[in-house]
Amino acid sequence: MKNFTLIFLLGITLHFSGLSQERFPFGPGDQSAKILKFYPNPATTFIHFDFQKDYNRTFTLRIYNFLGKKVFELNNVSPSNQVNLSDFTRGIFIFQLLDKDGRVIESGKFQVSK
Repeated sequence: MKNFTLIFLLGITLHFSGLSQERFPFGPGDQSAKILKFYPNPATTFIHFDFQKDYNRTFTLRIYNFLGKKVFELNNVSPSNQVNLSDFTRGIFIFQLLDKDGRVIESGKFQVSK
């Protein structure tokens, strides 16, 4: 009876796991769902942010250090942007792409290594 219960619970778990993947086809690492492509990562002197799709010149790009302090902001971004990292310290940084209403469209992290 214990084996039957275990197999039943495992089957239910796999069933619902499959349903959630059908409703949300893009996983967190799926680049096809991303608007921005950023490279290189880790970066040393510059990092590039290029739009793959859905470019809108009213977007704003913000970069925060790992403590949450804003260290860079670029309003009215272009289709291809290069950020100079000479004033950045070594570490992990978070970027956010915001629309004109201030909603986060995309976010990610990159590493600066010097």
